[in-house]
Amino acid sequence: MQQLKDEERLAILQRIDFNARHIEQFTPYDAHIDKRKYNHLQNWIKDRLQAIDTDERLKWMLETGRKIMTDSIQIEEEKELLKLIRDQQHTVFFTHFYELVRHYRHFLLIRLRYTDHQLADQYLRQFATAYDHAKAVQDKLHDATVDIVAQYAGQGSASRQWADWLTNVFYDTSLDGHIRYLALVRLAFICYNYKEYHTLKEMYTYLEKEMFTGRFYSKRTLLNFYNNLLMLHSHYREYDKAVYYGYLSIRDKNHDYPLYVNNLCAVLLRLGRKKEALELMKKAAPVVKKTPNFHNRVGFVAFYMEALNQNGLYKNAESYGDIFLKAFSKEIIRYRWHLFFSVYLEAMLHQQHYDKVLHTASRFSLLQQDKSYQQNPGYLPVIPLWVEIAQYKEGSIGSDRLLDSLTQYVSATIQKEKKTDALLSLHTLLERVAPEIAKKLKSL
Repeated sequence: MQQLKDEERLAILQRIDFNARHIEQFTPYDAHIDKRKYNHLQNWIKDRLQAIDTDERLKWMLETGRKIMTDSIQIEEEKELLKLIRDQQHTVFFTHFYELVRHYRHFLLIRLRYTDHQLADQYLRQFATAYDHAKAVQDKLHDATVDIVAQYAGQGSASRQWADWLTNVFYDTSLDGHIRYLALVRLAFICYNYKEYHTLKEMYTYLEKEMFTGRFYSKRTLLNFYNNLLMLHSHYREYDKAVYYGYLSIRDKNHDYPLYVNNLCAVLLRLGRKKEALELMKKAAPVVKKTPNFHNRVGFVAFYMEALNQNGLYKNAESYGDIFLKAFSKEIIRYRWHLFFSVYLEAMLHQQHYDKVLHTASRFSLLQQDKSYQQNPGYLPVIPLWVEIAQYKEGSIGSDRLLDSLTQYVSATIQKEKKTDALLSLHTLLERVAPEIAKKLKSL
Protein backbone atom coordinates (compact mmCIF):
# COMPACT_ATOMS: atom_id res chain seq x y z
CA MET A 1 0.00 0.00 0.00
CA GLN A 2 1.19 3.51 -0.80
CA GLN A 3 1.60 5.95 2.09
CA LEU A 4 2.28 9.12 0.14
CA LYS A 5 1.52 12.33 1.98
CA ASP A 6 2.43 14.75 -0.79
CA GLU A 7 -0.82 15.54 -2.63
CA GLU A 8 0.88 16.11 -5.98
CA ARG A 9 2.74 12.80 -5.84
CA LEU A 10 -0.51 11.09 -4.89
CA ALA A 11 -2.27 12.77 -7.83
CA ILE A 12 0.44 11.50 -10.19
CA LEU A 13 0.09 7.97 -8.82
CA GLN A 14 -3.68 8.09 -9.24
CA ARG A 15 -3.29 9.25 -12.86
CA ILE A 16 -0.85 6.40 -13.52
CA ASP A 17 -3.38 3.96 -12.09
CA PHE A 18 -6.18 5.44 -14.21
CA ASN A 19 -4.19 5.28 -17.44
CA ALA A 20 -3.13 1.71 -16.67
CA ARG A 21 -6.76 0.68 -16.28
CA HIS A 22 -8.00 2.59 -19.33
CA ILE A 23 -5.54 1.58 -22.01
CA GLU A 24 -7.92 2.55 -24.81
CA GLN A 25 -7.41 6.20 -23.92
CA PHE A 26 -4.69 8.37 -22.44
CA THR A 27 -5.24 11.18 -19.96
CA PRO A 28 -2.29 13.61 -19.98
CA TYR A 29 -0.31 14.24 -16.83
CA ASP A 30 -0.16 17.62 -15.15
CA ALA A 31 2.83 19.40 -16.69
CA HIS A 32 2.85 22.02 -13.94
CA ILE A 33 3.97 19.54 -11.27
CA ASP A 34 7.70 19.58 -10.54
CA LYS A 35 9.40 17.00 -12.81
CA ARG A 36 11.50 15.84 -9.87
CA LYS A 37 8.34 14.45 -8.29
CA TYR A 38 7.68 12.43 -11.43
CA ASN A 39 11.23 11.12 -11.30
CA HIS A 40 10.87 10.25 -7.61
CA LEU A 41 7.65 8.33 -8.24
CA GLN A 42 9.13 6.53 -11.21
CA ASN A 43 12.00 5.26 -9.10
CA TRP A 44 9.68 4.48 -6.19
CA ILE A 45 7.39 2.37 -8.39
CA LYS A 46 10.35 0.62 -9.99
CA ASP A 47 11.82 -0.26 -6.60
CA ARG A 48 8.50 -1.51 -5.22
CA LEU A 49 7.86 -3.74 -8.22
CA GLN A 50 11.41 -5.05 -8.31
CA ALA A 51 11.19 -5.98 -4.64
CA ILE A 52 8.28 -8.36 -5.28
CA ASP A 53 9.24 -9.49 -8.78
CA THR A 54 9.72 -13.26 -8.63
CA ASP A 55 11.83 -13.25 -11.79
CA GLU A 56 14.22 -10.75 -10.21
CA ARG A 57 14.57 -13.08 -7.24
CA LEU A 58 15.27 -15.97 -9.62
CA LYS A 59 17.95 -13.92 -11.38
CA TRP A 60 19.53 -13.23 -8.01
CA MET A 61 19.52 -16.91 -7.09
CA LEU A 62 21.06 -17.98 -10.40
CA GLU A 63 23.75 -15.30 -10.20
CA THR A 64 24.49 -16.12 -6.56
CA GLY A 65 24.75 -19.79 -7.47
CA ARG A 66 27.24 -18.95 -10.20
CA LYS A 67 29.32 -16.94 -7.75
CA ILE A 68 29.31 -19.78 -5.23
CA MET A 69 30.41 -22.26 -7.88
CA THR A 70 33.22 -19.93 -9.00
CA ASP A 71 34.24 -18.90 -5.46
CA SER A 72 33.46 -15.26 -6.18
CA ILE A 73 30.55 -14.57 -3.82
CA GLN A 74 30.92 -11.36 -1.81
CA ILE A 75 30.39 -10.88 1.94
CA GLU A 76 27.23 -8.78 1.55
CA GLU A 77 25.74 -11.36 -0.81
CA GLU A 78 26.46 -14.08 1.72
CA LYS A 79 24.74 -12.06 4.43
CA GLU A 80 21.62 -11.80 2.29
CA LEU A 81 21.64 -15.52 1.52
CA LEU A 82 22.16 -16.49 5.16
CA LYS A 83 19.30 -14.22 6.20
CA LEU A 84 16.97 -15.91 3.69
CA ILE A 85 18.02 -19.33 4.98
CA ARG A 86 17.55 -18.26 8.58
CA ASP A 87 14.12 -16.72 7.89
CA GLN A 88 13.12 -19.78 5.82
CA GLN A 89 11.69 -17.56 3.10
CA HIS A 90 10.18 -19.87 0.51
CA THR A 91 10.09 -17.99 -2.76
CA VAL A 92 7.99 -18.78 -5.81
CA PHE A 93 11.09 -20.67 -7.01
CA PHE A 94 11.56 -22.83 -3.89
CA THR A 95 13.26 -25.71 -5.70
CA HIS A 96 15.85 -23.35 -7.16
CA PHE A 97 16.49 -21.85 -3.73
CA TYR A 98 16.85 -25.30 -2.18
CA GLU A 99 19.44 -26.24 -4.80
CA LEU A 100 21.24 -22.95 -4.19
CA VAL A 101 21.49 -23.73 -0.47
CA ARG A 102 22.78 -27.19 -1.30
CA HIS A 103 25.63 -25.71 -3.35
CA TYR A 104 26.28 -23.22 -0.56
CA ARG A 105 26.53 -26.01 2.02
CA HIS A 106 29.45 -27.52 0.09
CA PHE A 107 31.04 -24.10 -0.15
CA LEU A 108 30.81 -23.61 3.62
CA LEU A 109 31.96 -27.01 4.84
CA ILE A 110 35.20 -27.15 2.87
CA ARG A 111 36.06 -23.77 4.38
CA LEU A 112 35.43 -25.02 7.92
CA ARG A 113 32.63 -22.51 8.50
CA TYR A 114 30.80 -24.80 10.90
CA THR A 115 28.16 -22.39 12.22
CA ASP A 116 26.95 -21.28 8.80
CA HIS A 117 27.21 -24.84 7.51
CA GLN A 118 25.00 -26.05 10.36
CA LEU A 119 22.37 -23.44 9.43
CA ALA A 120 22.37 -24.49 5.76
CA ASP A 121 22.41 -28.19 6.62
CA GLN A 122 19.49 -27.81 9.02
CA TYR A 123 17.47 -26.01 6.33
CA LEU A 124 18.14 -28.72 3.77
CA ARG A 125 17.19 -31.52 6.15
CA GLN A 126 14.04 -29.74 7.29
CA PHE A 127 12.73 -29.22 3.76
CA ALA A 128 14.12 -32.33 2.06
CA THR A 129 10.69 -33.98 1.86
CA ALA A 130 9.12 -30.85 0.36
CA TYR A 131 11.93 -30.66 -2.19
CA ASP A 132 11.63 -34.33 -3.19
CA HIS A 133 7.88 -33.90 -3.59
CA ALA A 134 8.36 -30.81 -5.76
CA LYS A 135 10.87 -32.57 -8.00
CA ALA A 136 8.56 -35.56 -8.41
CA VAL A 137 5.73 -33.24 -9.43
CA GLN A 138 8.02 -31.50 -11.92
CA ASP A 139 8.90 -34.83 -13.53
CA LYS A 140 5.25 -35.79 -13.75
CA LEU A 141 4.46 -32.38 -15.23
CA HIS A 142 6.73 -33.25 -18.11
CA ASP A 143 4.86 -36.50 -18.71
CA ALA A 144 1.59 -34.57 -18.75
CA THR A 145 3.03 -31.99 -21.12
CA VAL A 146 4.00 -34.66 -23.64
CA ASP A 147 0.36 -35.77 -23.98
CA ILE A 148 -1.05 -32.24 -23.87
CA VAL A 149 1.24 -30.79 -26.53
CA ALA A 150 0.85 -33.86 -28.75
CA GLN A 151 -2.91 -33.41 -28.79
CA TYR A 152 -2.61 -29.66 -29.35
CA ALA A 153 -0.34 -30.37 -32.33
CA GLY A 154 -2.98 -32.71 -33.78
CA GLN A 155 -1.05 -35.92 -33.22
CA GLY A 156 -4.04 -37.87 -31.91
CA SER A 157 -3.06 -38.12 -28.25
CA ALA A 158 -5.46 -37.51 -25.34
CA SER A 159 -4.92 -35.15 -22.42
CA ARG A 160 -8.15 -34.98 -20.43
CA GLN A 161 -6.86 -37.62 -18.01
CA TRP A 162 -4.41 -35.06 -16.57
CA ALA A 163 -7.00 -32.40 -15.71
CA ASP A 164 -7.81 -33.46 -12.13
CA TRP A 165 -4.16 -33.99 -11.20
CA LEU A 166 -3.14 -30.60 -12.60
CA THR A 167 -5.98 -28.94 -10.71
CA ASN A 168 -4.76 -30.48 -7.47
CA VAL A 169 -1.21 -29.32 -8.20
CA PHE A 170 -2.37 -25.76 -8.81
CA TYR A 171 -4.19 -25.57 -5.47
CA ASP A 172 -1.42 -27.35 -3.52
CA THR A 173 0.04 -24.52 -1.43
CA SER A 174 2.86 -26.76 -0.21
CA LEU A 175 4.38 -26.53 -3.70
CA ASP A 176 6.25 -23.50 -4.94
CA GLY A 177 4.42 -20.96 -7.03
CA HIS A 178 6.42 -21.68 -10.17
CA ILE A 179 5.30 -25.32 -10.29
CA ARG A 180 1.71 -24.35 -9.53
CA TYR A 181 1.67 -21.86 -12.39
CA LEU A 182 3.17 -24.43 -14.75
CA ALA A 183 0.26 -26.70 -13.84
CA LEU A 184 -2.23 -23.94 -14.66
CA VAL A 185 -0.65 -23.29 -18.05
CA ARG A 186 -0.93 -26.97 -18.93
CA LEU A 187 -4.50 -27.12 -17.71
CA ALA A 188 -5.28 -24.16 -19.96
CA PHE A 189 -3.90 -26.15 -22.90
CA ILE A 190 -6.24 -29.01 -22.06
CA CYS A 191 -9.15 -26.58 -22.05
CA TYR A 192 -8.03 -25.30 -25.47
CA ASN A 193 -7.75 -28.89 -26.72
CA TYR A 194 -11.33 -29.72 -25.73
CA LYS A 195 -12.81 -26.22 -26.06
CA GLU A 196 -13.91 -26.37 -22.41
CA TYR A 197 -13.04 -23.26 -20.44
CA HIS A 198 -15.34 -23.38 -17.42
CA THR A 199 -12.62 -25.02 -15.30
CA LEU A 200 -10.36 -22.00 -15.74
CA LYS A 201 -12.74 -19.31 -14.53
CA GLU A 202 -12.39 -20.10 -10.82
CA MET A 203 -8.63 -20.60 -11.14
CA TYR A 204 -8.04 -17.27 -12.85
CA THR A 205 -10.07 -15.50 -10.18
CA TYR A 206 -7.94 -17.20 -7.52
CA LEU A 207 -4.72 -16.34 -9.33
CA GLU A 208 -5.73 -12.70 -9.76
CA LYS A 209 -6.18 -12.36 -6.00
CA GLU A 210 -2.76 -13.95 -5.45
CA MET A 211 -1.20 -11.51 -7.89
CA PHE A 212 -2.73 -8.55 -6.07
CA THR A 213 -0.88 -9.68 -2.96
CA GLY A 214 2.38 -9.75 -4.92
CA ARG A 215 3.06 -13.45 -4.32
CA PHE A 216 2.98 -14.40 -8.01
CA TYR A 217 4.06 -11.10 -9.52
CA SER A 218 6.49 -10.77 -12.39
CA LYS A 219 6.05 -8.86 -15.62
CA ARG A 220 6.46 -12.09 -17.59
CA THR A 221 3.80 -13.96 -15.60
CA LEU A 222 1.45 -10.99 -15.71
CA LEU A 223 1.66 -10.75 -19.52
CA ASN A 224 0.96 -14.47 -19.81
CA PHE A 225 -1.97 -14.12 -17.42
CA TYR A 226 -3.42 -11.33 -19.57
CA ASN A 227 -3.11 -13.52 -22.66
CA ASN A 228 -4.92 -16.34 -20.85
CA LEU A 229 -7.72 -13.94 -19.97
CA LEU A 230 -7.94 -12.96 -23.63
CA MET A 231 -8.45 -16.61 -24.53
CA LEU A 232 -11.03 -17.09 -21.80
CA HIS A 233 -13.13 -14.04 -22.70
CA SER A 234 -12.81 -14.85 -26.39
CA HIS A 235 -14.26 -18.31 -25.81
CA TYR A 236 -17.29 -16.77 -24.11
CA ARG A 237 -17.60 -14.22 -26.95
CA GLU A 238 -16.74 -11.36 -24.63
CA TYR A 239 -14.57 -9.91 -27.33
CA ASP A 240 -14.26 -6.35 -26.00
CA LYS A 241 -12.82 -7.70 -22.75
CA ALA A 242 -10.59 -10.04 -24.74
CA VAL A 243 -9.19 -7.10 -26.73
CA TYR A 244 -8.56 -5.15 -23.52
CA TYR A 245 -6.46 -7.94 -22.03
CA GLY A 246 -4.87 -8.62 -25.40
CA TYR A 247 -3.41 -5.13 -25.58
CA LEU A 248 -2.16 -5.48 -22.02
CA SER A 249 -0.40 -8.73 -22.97
CA ILE A 250 1.69 -7.10 -25.72
CA ARG A 251 2.99 -4.17 -23.69
CA ASP A 252 6.39 -5.82 -23.53
CA LYS A 253 8.13 -7.69 -26.34
CA ASN A 254 9.25 -10.86 -24.59
CA HIS A 255 9.74 -14.37 -25.98
CA ASP A 256 5.98 -15.01 -26.21
CA TYR A 257 5.15 -11.66 -27.83
CA PRO A 258 4.41 -13.26 -31.26
CA LEU A 259 1.88 -15.64 -29.67
CA TYR A 260 0.14 -12.81 -27.85
CA VAL A 261 -0.01 -10.72 -31.04
CA ASN A 262 -1.51 -13.65 -32.95
CA ASN A 263 -4.25 -14.13 -30.37
CA LEU A 264 -5.07 -10.42 -30.27
CA CYS A 265 -5.22 -10.25 -34.06
CA ALA A 266 -7.66 -13.17 -34.15
CA VAL A 267 -10.02 -11.38 -31.76
CA LEU A 268 -9.80 -8.08 -33.64
CA LEU A 269 -10.70 -9.86 -36.87
CA ARG A 270 -13.69 -11.51 -35.21
CA LEU A 271 -14.88 -8.06 -34.16
CA GLY A 272 -14.51 -6.79 -37.69
CA ARG A 273 -11.73 -4.40 -36.67
CA LYS A 274 -9.76 -5.46 -39.73
CA LYS A 275 -7.75 -2.25 -40.29
CA GLU A 276 -6.70 -2.24 -36.64
CA ALA A 277 -5.68 -5.90 -36.91
CA LEU A 278 -3.60 -5.23 -40.02
CA GLU A 279 -1.79 -2.30 -38.40
CA LEU A 280 -1.06 -4.49 -35.37
CA MET A 281 0.54 -7.15 -37.57
CA LYS A 282 2.56 -4.64 -39.57
CA LYS A 283 4.05 -3.17 -36.40
CA ALA A 284 4.82 -6.61 -34.96
CA ALA A 285 6.34 -8.08 -38.14
CA PRO A 286 9.96 -6.92 -37.59
CA VAL A 287 10.01 -8.50 -34.12
CA VAL A 288 8.31 -11.74 -35.16
CA LYS A 289 10.72 -12.28 -38.07
CA LYS A 290 13.48 -12.78 -35.50
CA THR A 291 11.71 -15.39 -33.37
CA PRO A 292 13.12 -18.94 -33.48
CA ASN A 293 9.69 -20.32 -32.50
CA PHE A 294 8.17 -21.48 -35.78
CA HIS A 295 4.87 -22.47 -34.22
CA ASN A 296 4.30 -18.80 -33.42
CA ARG A 297 5.95 -17.56 -36.60
CA VAL A 298 3.83 -19.70 -38.93
CA GLY A 299 0.77 -18.65 -36.95
CA PHE A 300 1.75 -15.01 -37.35
CA VAL A 301 2.08 -15.34 -41.13
CA ALA A 302 -1.35 -17.01 -41.30
CA PHE A 303 -3.04 -14.28 -39.27
CA TYR A 304 -1.19 -11.60 -41.25
CA MET A 305 -2.55 -13.12 -44.49
CA GLU A 306 -6.02 -13.26 -42.96
CA ALA A 307 -5.81 -9.59 -41.99
CA LEU A 308 -4.77 -8.79 -45.57
CA ASN A 309 -7.64 -10.91 -46.94
CA GLN A 310 -10.20 -9.17 -44.78
CA ASN A 311 -8.91 -5.81 -45.97
CA GLY A 312 -9.31 -6.91 -49.59
CA LEU A 313 -5.57 -7.16 -50.16
CA TYR A 314 -5.74 -10.67 -51.60
CA LYS A 315 -2.75 -10.27 -53.92
CA ASN A 316 -0.61 -9.10 -51.01
CA ALA A 317 -1.77 -12.03 -48.89
CA GLU A 318 -0.96 -14.58 -51.58
CA SER A 319 2.42 -12.99 -52.26
CA TYR A 320 3.25 -12.98 -48.55
CA GLY A 321 2.31 -16.65 -48.36
CA ASP A 322 4.31 -17.48 -51.52
CA ILE A 323 7.51 -16.01 -50.08
CA PHE A 324 7.13 -17.69 -46.69
CA LEU A 325 6.18 -21.05 -48.19
CA LYS A 326 9.20 -21.00 -50.50
CA ALA A 327 11.54 -20.32 -47.59
CA PHE A 328 9.95 -22.43 -44.83
CA SER A 329 7.78 -25.18 -46.34
CA LYS A 330 9.17 -27.82 -43.97
CA GLU A 331 8.46 -25.66 -40.94
CA ILE A 332 4.91 -24.95 -42.12
CA ILE A 333 4.17 -28.66 -42.56
CA ARG A 334 5.71 -29.51 -39.21
CA TYR A 335 3.92 -26.89 -37.14
CA ARG A 336 0.71 -25.18 -38.33
CA TRP A 337 0.08 -26.34 -41.85
CA HIS A 338 -3.72 -26.44 -41.46
CA LEU A 339 -3.98 -22.83 -40.33
CA PHE A 340 -1.49 -21.59 -42.94
CA PHE A 341 -3.01 -23.34 -45.96
CA SER A 342 -6.59 -22.53 -44.93
CA VAL A 343 -5.81 -18.82 -45.28
CA TYR A 344 -3.33 -19.13 -48.14
CA LEU A 345 -5.78 -21.05 -50.36
CA GLU A 346 -8.50 -18.55 -49.49
CA ALA A 347 -6.37 -15.70 -50.85
CA MET A 348 -6.00 -17.64 -54.12
CA LEU A 349 -9.72 -18.31 -54.39
CA HIS A 350 -10.51 -14.63 -54.01
CA GLN A 351 -8.32 -14.01 -57.06
CA GLN A 352 -9.74 -16.93 -59.04
CA HIS A 353 -6.40 -18.76 -59.04
CA TYR A 354 -8.18 -22.11 -59.02
CA ASP A 355 -5.46 -24.05 -60.82
CA LYS A 356 -2.92 -22.87 -58.26
CA VAL A 357 -5.20 -24.02 -55.42
CA LEU A 358 -5.36 -27.51 -56.89
CA HIS A 359 -1.61 -27.60 -57.64
CA THR A 360 -0.77 -26.51 -54.06
CA ALA A 361 -3.14 -29.05 -52.53
CA SER A 362 -1.59 -31.82 -54.63
CA ARG A 363 2.01 -30.75 -54.05
CA PHE A 364 1.67 -30.79 -50.26
CA SER A 365 -0.84 -33.70 -50.06
CA LEU A 366 -3.24 -31.46 -48.15
CA LEU A 367 -6.30 -33.67 -48.50
CA GLN A 368 -4.42 -36.69 -47.16
CA GLN A 369 -3.03 -34.67 -44.27
CA ASP A 370 -6.48 -33.26 -43.58
CA LYS A 371 -7.88 -36.74 -42.99
CA SER A 372 -5.39 -37.37 -40.18
CA TYR A 373 -6.16 -33.94 -38.73
CA GLN A 374 -9.90 -34.59 -38.36
CA GLN A 375 -9.50 -35.97 -34.83
CA ASN A 376 -8.48 -32.54 -33.58
CA PRO A 377 -11.36 -31.11 -31.45
CA GLY A 378 -11.10 -27.76 -33.24
CA TYR A 379 -11.10 -29.28 -36.71
CA LEU A 380 -13.23 -27.79 -39.48
CA PRO A 381 -13.08 -29.15 -43.07
CA VAL A 382 -12.03 -25.85 -44.61
CA ILE A 383 -9.23 -27.13 -46.86
CA PRO A 384 -11.31 -29.90 -48.56
CA LEU A 385 -13.99 -27.32 -49.30
CA TRP A 386 -11.53 -24.81 -50.71
CA VAL A 387 -10.25 -27.57 -52.99
CA GLU A 388 -13.75 -28.56 -54.07
CA ILE A 389 -14.67 -24.95 -54.82
CA ALA A 390 -11.58 -24.78 -57.06
CA GLN A 391 -12.59 -28.09 -58.69
CA TYR A 392 -16.10 -26.75 -59.24
CA LYS A 393 -14.78 -23.56 -60.84
CA GLU A 394 -12.43 -25.59 -63.04
CA GLY A 395 -15.34 -27.81 -64.12
CA SER A 396 -14.05 -30.98 -62.47
CA ILE A 397 -17.16 -31.42 -60.30
CA GLY A 398 -20.73 -30.20 -60.55
CA SER A 399 -22.75 -27.93 -58.27
CA ASP A 400 -24.58 -30.89 -56.70
CA ARG A 401 -21.31 -32.41 -55.50
CA LEU A 402 -20.18 -29.09 -54.05
CA LEU A 403 -23.53 -28.47 -52.38
CA ASP A 404 -23.43 -31.92 -50.76
CA SER A 405 -20.03 -31.10 -49.28
CA LEU A 406 -21.28 -27.75 -48.03
CA THR A 407 -24.27 -29.45 -46.44
CA GLN A 408 -21.94 -31.76 -44.54
CA TYR A 409 -19.91 -28.72 -43.50
CA VAL A 410 -23.02 -27.02 -42.11
CA SER A 411 -23.90 -30.16 -40.14
CA ALA A 412 -20.38 -30.39 -38.71
CA THR A 413 -20.29 -26.75 -37.63
CA ILE A 414 -23.64 -27.03 -35.89
CA GLN A 415 -22.45 -30.11 -34.01
CA LYS A 416 -19.28 -28.29 -32.96
CA GLU A 417 -21.30 -25.21 -31.93
CA LYS A 418 -19.27 -23.03 -34.28
CA LYS A 419 -22.00 -22.32 -36.79
CA THR A 420 -21.95 -18.53 -36.59
CA ASP A 421 -18.26 -17.78 -37.11
CA ALA A 422 -17.60 -20.60 -39.56
CA LEU A 423 -20.64 -20.04 -41.75
CA LEU A 424 -20.16 -16.28 -41.89
CA SER A 425 -16.62 -16.83 -43.11
CA LEU A 426 -17.80 -19.36 -45.68
CA HIS A 427 -20.66 -17.17 -46.93
CA THR A 428 -18.31 -14.22 -47.38
CA LEU A 429 -16.02 -16.28 -49.58
CA LEU A 430 -18.77 -18.02 -51.51
CA GLU A 431 -20.55 -14.77 -52.34
CA ARG A 432 -17.41 -13.72 -54.18
CA VAL A 433 -16.17 -16.93 -55.78
CA ALA A 434 -19.40 -18.93 -56.15
CA PRO A 435 -22.46 -16.70 -55.57
CA GLU A 436 -24.87 -19.25 -57.02
CA ILE A 437 -23.75 -21.81 -54.42
CA ALA A 438 -23.85 -19.22 -51.64
CA LYS A 439 -27.55 -18.60 -52.33
CA LYS A 440 -28.28 -22.31 -52.06
CA LEU A 441 -26.26 -22.57 -48.84
CA LYS A 442 -28.28 -19.82 -47.17
CA SER A 443 -31.43 -21.85 -47.65
CA LEU A 444 -30.02 -24.83 -45.71
